[in-house]
Amino acid sequence: MNALAHQTAAEFEARFGYAPAGVWSAPGRVNLIGEHTDYNEGFVFPFAINRRTYAAIALRADGIARVASAFSADAHEVPLDKIKRDESLDWAAYPLGVAWAINRMATELGRDFSAAGFDCFIESDVPVGAGLSSSAAIECAVATGLNELWDAGLTRSELARAGQLGENEIVGAPTGIMDQSASLLGVADHGVFLDCRSLEAEVVELGFARDGLELLIIDTKVAHRLVDGGYASRRAACEDGAAIMNVSSLRELTESDLAAAEAAMTNVTYRRVKHVVTENARVLETVRRLQETGPRSIGELMYASHKSMRDDFEISVDELDTAVETALRHGAVGARMTGGGFGGAAIALTPIERISEVTNSVYAEFEACGYARPDVFAVSAAEGATREF
Repeated sequence: MNALAHQTAAEFEARFGYAPAGVWSAPGRVNLIGEHTDYNEGFVFPFAINRRTYAAIALRADGIARVASAFSADAHEVPLDKIKRDESLDWAAYPLGVAWAINRMATELGRDFSAAGFDCFIESDVPVGAGLSSSAAIECAVATGLNELWDAGLTRSELARAGQLGENEIVGAPTGIMDQSASLLGVADHGVFLDCRSLEAEVVELGFARDGLELLIIDTKVAHRLVDGGYASRRAACEDGAAIMNVSSLRELTESDLAAAEAAMTNVTYRRVKHVVTENARVLETVRRLQETGPRSIGELMYASHKSMRDDFEISVDELDTAVETALRHGAVGARMTGGGFGGAAIALTPIERISEVTNSVYAEFEACGYARPDVFAVSAAEGATREF
């Protein structure tokens, strides 16, 4: 049994004075390819990672939601039917937001859980601010537990929508559905190929270990916050581009439409659109290559994705560029920044025999540049959200 799951249960009891009804966990995720395509109804290809968030939960009978965690001294208490966007909630907006969303979705079906509050204690080993979706891991662990305890009967795809709804409405981050889908639908050694328009998901074997590869995370320690304006302005540019091209979303466009798009838009809007359109194509090609020629053949697509995010979407930072270029120079098959951008982590698909060289070279290059020392660690594709006990 997972030690951190038991520790979470013990911390719940220490905080609230009684034992939880159970402990649920959900993984963080890394996006192999497909960045900023999700809210454009495009394609993404993330996988759940072997770093998890744990939520110990028990129901209450007074409609009060209380949440506490190991990573903050602040606990938050609010009536379930009074949850709203409030900056003072900080991290608690994620678990409270998904609870609000599940209750709202249930209300639309003629059910109401607002009288059934809950206590929740959260623990995690998913790095925060690294682009590994520590926020979705919180949402999905809590959502899985509440779905069971409330007997809400929501499917995993519906829980993903609840996580997205809570993040959009209560947290105030205009994110898509990729992170929650990866955290809920993950399968060991597989990526989750998700069509963000139909929400159809297919698990695709990665085969990294079989080909002697590991995926390294290079956490630059440049923390990002998706509720800051950079993310929202990129999303607005995508919506403007779709409107100019008279389509419902950029998913409708292909690379053959880019010349017309360039002629009709400002340079900035065109480059935002170009990234999304070409990134969708790269996701589809990555999935095809994994199925037909194996993971060593996807490296050039990963780097092309990074260049597009750096030059066209303009969401990279110097530390991410340094991590990617250094990893490639020292033997990585492919590398790219991952996550929403403006900080966070890069990933490097690396032959096992080159891991030490890549890792030590990144450390040395960051030191030479005067950057904070990054964290470099390997992740593997893991199972999605589950009940621990």
